[in-house]
Amino acid sequence: MSTCNRKRRATAAALVLSLIVPALPAMADGKPVRMIVPNAPGSSVDALARTIGNPLSRLLGQPVVIENLPGAGGVTGTSQIVRGARDGSVIGMVSNNHAVNPSIYKSMPFDTLKDIKPVSVIGGSPFVLVAHPSVAAKDMKELIALARKKPGELNYGSSGNGTILHLAAEAFKSEAGGLDIRHVPYKGTGQLTTDLLGGQVQLAVLGVTGVAQHIKAGKLRAIGVTTKTRSSILPDVPTLAEQGLPGYDMEGWIALIAPAGVPQQVVDKLYADVRSALQNREVQEAMAQQGITPRGTTPEATAQFFQQEVARYAKIVKESGATME
Repeated sequence: MSTCNRKRRATAAALVLSLIVPALPAMADGKPVRMIVPNAPGSSVDALARTIGNPLSRLLGQPVVIENLPGAGGVTGTSQIVRGARDGSVIGMVSNNHAVNPSIYKSMPFDTLKDIKPVSVIGGSPFVLVAHPSVAAKDMKELIALARKKPGELNYGSSGNGTILHLAAEAFKSEAGGLDIRHVPYKGTGQLTTDLLGGQVQLAVLGVTGVAQHIKAGKLRAIGVTTKTRSSILPDVPTLAEQGLPGYDMEGWIALIAPAGVPQQVVDKLYADVRSALQNREVQEAMAQQGITPRGTTPEATAQFFQQEVARYAKIVKESGATME
């Protein structure tokens, strides 16, 4: 090869490299990556963010700093994600509320679908419909029969109006043929669980990990798991689908997103590293303890999933009449 040709090829390679490198500034300069979590410390979203954060940091070759910005059902923190730098230095971990909020709130400071760049659904976990032992129903069919026999006399608690636990219960009522069970909203699951154990409220849909110990101790009765498949934490508890509601499937999911406008190369890098992190044995063990099944969906599949979830929750919200100012 002539000296002239070698120079031309070297120049061409340098040009290609100059085009690629600016598209990946955060992946190349080593500055910290802010992972914004629109939930409080100690929440399931926060726990998974911290589980995935360390291996992701090693794979990216730069620090990943978890930043909790709770409030307004996730709107506060997500507002900061969508306004973040478009270079991969700001990412976020969101859950079902991200898809619920556009139907719950009368106005939103961002577009749930257009203002984000989906990276991957990291994992999902089932809920479980539970009853206080005083409720005269041992399974779903008996609960439905009791609710029909005593319309308006049963109540259920939720973590708040418009939350996923509220909508999961409303979806159950709808799938079961329109049951008349009263809603008692709480501010979070702490007091709700306390009152449920004390019998002040009779029913609730809650995360499996949060109530498994109470179920095993006989302090609460498991009516059914909310996903299509059983929970590894409560393997003996049948799903609601198994018991006669084949269309019922409610899962708590957690996904990684970036602001809209982030280069596709950055998204692809983040997705590849998420997939690698999910192969880590320590990560898998931690997720199992949290009751979360790893997912690792592609950015394209995640975008489609978000669209489907927004449409699904819009229907549930409309039927339930739930709203927030």
